Amino acid sequence: MKGIRQLAEHLDISIGTVSRALNGKPDVNDETRRRVLAAAEELGYVANQSGRSLRQGMTNVIGLMLEVSRETVENSDDFFLGVTDGLQSVFSRHKLDLVMLPCPDDEDPHEYLKRMVARRLVDALIISATRRTDRRIELLEKARVPFVALGRSASGGSYTWMDLDFEGVAARGVDRLVAKGHRRIAVAAPSSDINLGYIFLDSYRQALQRHDIAFDPALVIRVKSSEQGGYQAGHELLMIEDRPTAIILIHELMAIGLYRRLAEAGIVPGRDLAVVGFREEPRTHFLQPSLTSFRMSLRDLGAQLGETLLASMPAYAEHYPQGARNRIWPLELVPGESDAFTLSP
Repeated sequence: MKGIRQLAEHLDISIGTVSRALNGKPDVNDETRRRVLAAAEELGYVANQSGRSLRQGMTNVIGLMLEVSRETVENSDDFFLGVTDGLQSVFSRHKLDLVMLPCPDDEDPHEYLKRMVARRLVDALIISATRRTDRRIELLEKARVPFVALGRSASGGSYTWMDLDFEGVAARGVDRLVAKGHRRIAVAAPSSDINLGYIFLDSYRQALQRHDIAFDPALVIRVKSSEQGGYQAGHELLMIEDRPTAIILIHELMAIGLYRRLAEAGIVPGRDLAVVGFREEPRTHFLQPSLTSFRMSLRDLGAQLGETLLASMPAYAEHYPQGARNRIWPLELVPGESDAFTLSP
């Protein structure tokens, strides 16, 4: 079947009646509605959602903008798979669809998003990997496109964001390691200008200061947030003359590469070097010794992100009375064996 006209001709009833039956209007009797729905299923009729969307001025689609590269594909980073599961659980309540908008790493994210907005592909957006200064925020505010940022930015405006508790990761990680006698504590920070790196390092400096430990820039190892980045962090750590006794990782995949490089050097986490990281990837579950790590439910994060976005959209706001509000998402510190030893005074 090509359209509603053919369906109406097949049933020998008016197009208007068929349309009202398909849309569940109350002025169509039950017998007619059953006939229309049965015929539509039998003949493979599918409503033209594009035309309906144009008439209503809505697409019923939410976009999730991601920045992708060959490295992220090769590393099979599953962070957003968990998040999208939570997003879908919320959007499905309202028959909204979620589409991924993958921006390649060789394109300016601002220009990519400008093109997506101009095409009016979605009703609202979730942006991620926010920069210290992020021009996408101003673009969306000027275009009056509802959006929520997964990550904070120093860019101005009254936009809504959610972010992981990177301050808490740095502060609690340092506190835990200092309590075990460590004073040479390295961190593996992102090599990009993503804002979470700035937040993490600011908190790291403050935590050191609380313990009267001087900040040493040599202990800040900037690498990519990947297995390869973890391997590189391990290599650079081994090159430091006054080698640190502990390291805090900012990304879950880093631990895999770090463990590999340490094994090559005959260094055992939890015995020769204390390691604190993230643990969301299934692969890190099998690291030995077990990783002391910060964890969270990605599905719950995605669900809260979806509800926060819908709270900013007039058509759905009444369902989410708590409103669109900024929120720092907590992480649970789960002890493992990777930092089990205590240094002698």
